[in-house]
Amino acid sequence: MSASTLANLRHDWSLAEVRALFVQPFNDLLFQAQTVHRAHFDANRVQVSTLLSIKTGACPEDCKYCPQSGHYNTGLAKEKLMQVQAVLEEAARAKAIGATRFCMGAAWKHPSAKDMPYVLEMVKGVKALGLETCMTLGKLDQEQTSALAHAGLDYYNHNLDTSPEFYTSIITTRTYSERLQTLSYVRESGMKICSGGILGMGESLDDRANLLIQLANLPEHPESVPINMLVKVAGTPMENAEDIDPFDFIRMLAVARIMMPQSHVRLSAGREAMNEQMQALAFFAGANSIFYGDKLLTTANPQADKDMQLFSRLGILPEAREDHADEVHQAAIEHALMDQKSSEQFYNAAV
Repeated sequence: MSASTLANLRHDWSLAEVRALFVQPFNDLLFQAQTVHRAHFDANRVQVSTLLSIKTGACPEDCKYCPQSGHYNTGLAKEKLMQVQAVLEEAARAKAIGATRFCMGAAWKHPSAKDMPYVLEMVKGVKALGLETCMTLGKLDQEQTSALAHAGLDYYNHNLDTSPEFYTSIITTRTYSERLQTLSYVRESGMKICSGGILGMGESLDDRANLLIQLANLPEHPESVPINMLVKVAGTPMENAEDIDPFDFIRMLAVARIMMPQSHVRLSAGREAMNEQMQALAFFAGANSIFYGDKLLTTANPQADKDMQLFSRLGILPEAREDHADEVHQAAIEHALMDQKSSEQFYNAAV
């Protein structure tokens, strides 16, 4: 990365500046976001990840949006930590359908000493398959963070969820400063950070702005910024939350792209409720990463074949891994997409 590029990355955003981005005319905002996006990324490439719940349910946290919280009755069955081999089989399947990064999530407040050896073996095994690795396991201490980095974990996901001001309305079992401390440990270990938030929980425009300020004003921007749309699950306190306006969601993606120009902005949870037109607009606003597969931890996600059909119609290709270690697999994905596009040359728009 050149010195001039680094100098253009800002870490001093003010609330007034970010408000101004949000409230400008929609077309102006998208034009600005697309211009920034093209300066740093191929506009027709999207990074593809698959997410697997390796330990489901009975989480001691009280996050009001989460069906995995043990505080709420959502009908979700409690499951033990998956066996290492079962996780590796799922990772191999994810790679076969086009994923380049495999993310593993456990419903924990923090990993236990007895579970850490199995988690580390999962990281090593997925890495050996030629996939990038990502985990979300809750709060980490310095020793756990170092162990994950030594095992070869590429990314650690730890979302801030919302602004510091709104946070205590959503979660009381973990502090905002604890989340920031985990991110600091991850960065110090040399791993990459995946951190974003959720829209549609009743937050204000300033809360959305302040979330992005927290992320963009870190000493280094997160490499991945997932923007989630609340998935309302019966039994959680958020089950009757008011729907977010789709244009407000697209604005969030665009502002994230402008503030963190070199980060991958991920179109994350809630995509099942988005039509193809909204997803296409999200990509135009600067989103360039998705979760791919049948579900996102415990909630539905658009099926893989539907995603590939949409990619084909938009002329989008999956982004190759950064180290280009798997060119043969990448070429196979692209060839399959081109075959699909050829078979749909006479797509009937009236259908």
